[in-house]
Amino acid sequence: MREELSVLIQAQYPLIYLVTFEEERAERTIAALAQQPPQSQRMYTWTMTHGMVEYGQEKGSGQQNNTVSPQAAITWAMRQKEPSIFVFKDLHPFKDSPEVTRSLRDAVESFRGTHKTIVLMSPVQEVPIELEKEVVVLDFSLPNMSELNQVLSAELAKSRTASITTEGREKLLKAALGLTRDEAEKVFRKSRVMAGQLTEGEVDIVLSEKKQLIRRNGILDYIEEDETIDSVGGLEELKHWLKQRSNAFTERAREYGLPQPKGMLILGVPGCGKSLIAKTTARLWGLPLLRLDMGRVYDGSMVGRSEANLRGALRTAESISPAVLFIDEIDKAFAGSAGSADSDGGTSSRIFGSFLTWMQEKTSPVFVIATANRVERLPSEFLRKGRFDEIFFVDLPNEEERKEIFKIHLGKRRSETERFDFDQLSKVCEGFSGAEIEQGLISAMYEAFAQGREFTQLDIIAAIRATMPLSKTMSEQVTALRDWARQRARPAASSVAEYQRMEF
Repeated sequence: MREELSVLIQAQYPLIYLVTFEEERAERTIAALAQQPPQSQRMYTWTMTHGMVEYGQEKGSGQQNNTVSPQAAITWAMRQKEPSIFVFKDLHPFKDSPEVTRSLRDAVESFRGTHKTIVLMSPVQEVPIELEKEVVVLDFSLPNMSELNQVLSAELAKSRTASITTEGREKLLKAALGLTRDEAEKVFRKSRVMAGQLTEGEVDIVLSEKKQLIRRNGILDYIEEDETIDSVGGLEELKHWLKQRSNAFTERAREYGLPQPKGMLILGVPGCGKSLIAKTTARLWGLPLLRLDMGRVYDGSMVGRSEANLRGALRTAESISPAVLFIDEIDKAFAGSAGSADSDGGTSSRIFGSFLTWMQEKTSPVFVIATANRVERLPSEFLRKGRFDEIFFVDLPNEEERKEIFKIHLGKRRSETERFDFDQLSKVCEGFSGAEIEQGLISAMYEAFAQGREFTQLDIIAAIRATMPLSKTMSEQVTALRDWARQRARPAASSVAEYQRMEF
């Protein structure tokens, strides 16, 4: 970003829009660029509280009279003869003012062929339509590892810590990626105050600052999952695939020549562990888990707002990467994208197109896990090779997997499980999903609890027999999904995968 900004200034671009929350850091960067050869430039900053002030001078001595008004400040800038950069902070509230817009257009015309540039600096991107052909919009990138390392070194100098290992330093810096320089300084100080020293063991404190970042976004949720991947019954082929990639985002993997994984799509029958796999994957890999709520993305308050919401959410996910981005039931989110021109003015189609483009071109280590129940609702572009590393199909659990599911759920609720006949329980609940097995067990416990006694094997069997599984009520849908997945998706269960390999 710094290089691109430098090129634009040297190429005499008259109007640049810089999107950033980090005013001070952005100012220092622009000031450094202003002093670069071949053309040294003066730098001024404008705010609606102080007017135009020369950078590096006190507000009183460097302040230009009668420049608090944005029109007056722009007019003053046009009168200056020397090569200069004029940074206007938070001018976006005036974007609907015809006078301000006209003044900016006059300035653009006046600055052509001169070494004078206006930089509009704001945390939000709101460009008047009259200036869309004149302005270049840049996102001021967050601090990289090198810049954060400078902040960490300064804080370590204040700490009682004599030294920190190279691996420990890398952990702290990776945990801080996605924070602004000011946020990183504050969270490093917080870690030092709480622990008395700054060590790699304070990574959790640094990650807590990231949770605040996600909450402020409003579109993403930061998910904390207590379950491990061993809490998922069956699906051994899928779990093996994930465990193989547990170190895929490390520098060692890059040095080995491995590309960063893009993501996976998990199709399957509802209630068979798709969402749980997504949540436990982040814990297995030691990465933050972000859930993208597509319902919050769509906003009909103004044209383009939904697309801006998606871009903001994806930008936030990239800023704290490496991370796992979880999109649950994506078939519902993009089901109507093909014909959305008739229903929502094409918003769904644009959202879908933006997401596909991001999936195809993203270089940041954001691993996308999407789940779906109805494959026929997904557009064909979404399923083609290259969007995801793998498409897995999660079927109803077989007899062995049902036994394992019973052992997991009973083990969570009772320390002694020898009194249960797992072979019988597995046979009784043939055709049941994992979620239905769990609910059958809970129903049996409620029945026994109401009678003031311990639940038994017979209670569980009675509860299961009183339940009609989804595989029977929606047998046509389940059969169609199985037929589609047999030739197009990789089975998540090891027994099916092994059978297909032998068949091949």
